[in-house]
Amino acid sequence: MMIFEAYINNQALAQVILLLKGDLHACNQVIRNITGIVDFFDSKDALQALKAAFEDEKTVANEPDRSEYGDFQTNVQLSQWVCDKLREKGIQPKVVIEPTFGKGNFILAALKTFPQIEKIIGVEIYKPYVWQTKFSLLEYFLTHPNANKPIIELHHQSVFDFEFDKLAVKTDVLILGNPPWVTNSMLSSLGSDNLPPKSNFKNHSGFDALTGKGNFDIGEYISLMLIKAFQNTKGNMAFLVKNAVIKNILLEQKRNQYQITGIEKQTIDAQKEFNVAVDAALFFAQLGLEKAVTCAELDFYSGKPIREFGWVGGKFIANIGTYAAYADVDGTCPFEWRQGVKHDCSKVMELESENDRFVNGRGEEVVLEPDLVYGLLKSSDLKQNLIETTRKNTIITQRKIGQDTAPIQSFFPKTWVYLMKNKEDFNNRKSSIYKGKPMFSIFGIGDYSFAPYKVAISGMYKTAHFSVVLPQNGKPVMLDDTCYFIGFEQLQDALISQAILNSTRIRNFLNAIVFWDSKRVITKDLLSRIDLAKAAKELTFQDLNQLNPVITFEGWETYMRKFEPSSQLTMF
Repeated sequence: MMIFEAYINNQALAQVILLLKGDLHACNQVIRNITGIVDFFDSKDALQALKAAFEDEKTVANEPDRSEYGDFQTNVQLSQWVCDKLREKGIQPKVVIEPTFGKGNFILAALKTFPQIEKIIGVEIYKPYVWQTKFSLLEYFLTHPNANKPIIELHHQSVFDFEFDKLAVKTDVLILGNPPWVTNSMLSSLGSDNLPPKSNFKNHSGFDALTGKGNFDIGEYISLMLIKAFQNTKGNMAFLVKNAVIKNILLEQKRNQYQITGIEKQTIDAQKEFNVAVDAALFFAQLGLEKAVTCAELDFYSGKPIREFGWVGGKFIANIGTYAAYADVDGTCPFEWRQGVKHDCSKVMELESENDRFVNGRGEEVVLEPDLVYGLLKSSDLKQNLIETTRKNTIITQRKIGQDTAPIQSFFPKTWVYLMKNKEDFNNRKSSIYKGKPMFSIFGIGDYSFAPYKVAISGMYKTAHFSVVLPQNGKPVMLDDTCYFIGFEQLQDALISQAILNSTRIRNFLNAIVFWDSKRVITKDLLSRIDLAKAAKELTFQDLNQLNPVITFEGWETYMRKFEPSSQLTMF
């Protein structure tokens, strides 16, 4: 039977109804004696509603799909497996805290696994799940009357409002659960009010916070919030989260210095367990002890070790076991890596060429001067070693960030008319980076964008391949903001840099520092660690010429002179 949008076994409900005599206090006491649940009914209305629902044989409801909220409920079997693994580690908690308990499967698994539990504290924002958990606990204790009955507090409250740091828990705590697998921006777009207080909780720089790094995973926020609250309490933490959350916890651990150790990432098959294509794992850590900065990764099902990652010598490493052999090229790139152009207006700004005419993203033929139109490459285009043509074009309205765009009206009137016709598309761009900027502003633009030769890589793909991008129609080619590049005035410089970057040594180095399961695999921060100067000195001209016969000895000598102490690099 469905009551309050939650399922309860009819037989169990019938037994409860027979027991519910007297006022609210008396009924709550009866159920507490059976289950240990404090205040099963939070009001007289709830008590009466339950009785009325039992009398209504048509009480049926369909369960809503809450996956868009990152709400992927842990199944009974996986919940039990997690608790079994914790018991195998010798964990015997006295207090269990479940900060987003959902349907209560983790709470039930903990009750079945740890008979010495004295108290369970759960928090859940979605009221039907609160009732579902209460009903499930009720059924469990009715069928297991001799089971241990700890004090159980189930709070219908937002996890972000609950004051975990005020709980009087001193030792043997287990923080257990599966927080939402969704970002703050996604919840905000869905109109959810179950969000943490607005803050730059990772202390990103102003521009980073505006352009994407300010978007964070709710599971990560909750994990760090609980770690901070209980880092001085002896106990353990076990959370099912996305892989990126675990990586970010370790990434921030050098700065945060939380007292967590024995950190593990036990990878699960999220497709099988949750029917969702996400890379996820069980995050485990011991609380209240040392301040570890590395994490052991293993397979959840077999226990087979996979790798170790974390901080080594001030560097964040994806595979500590293979890193040492390539650590010498982990330094600072002598050329500055740049991200491609960002406009957030692809239907207007991106054009295709058809029979000497331009067609925009809406399929409309566009008439404008060619002067501000440049070839454009996206991540999916960066597959070849040498790229001479593009399938798309883009309008470049500025040569540097913040440049006045009004002169376009005078110098390129057709382009101006087209932009003005689509002015609303620009005004409706959601990113705050465009606020207070000239009309039709773009980002990721500067002198470096107009370098004739570029070495580029996609930030989105699971392999590291560097392409040389040549000018098109006598003009430099642009890349979009999913790509990264370094620019050169001379073709030989670009070819040599590409050959070094595609060498086996640099590929192996990247494999040691890149987290290939990240959403944006390659980043500027990672690329900036490639010490091209040191890598170049480890190669001979013959090595590079074998990689690319077009590389000349003169080009090699000129390139190597850039790294001499007296030489000044001209970098884009």
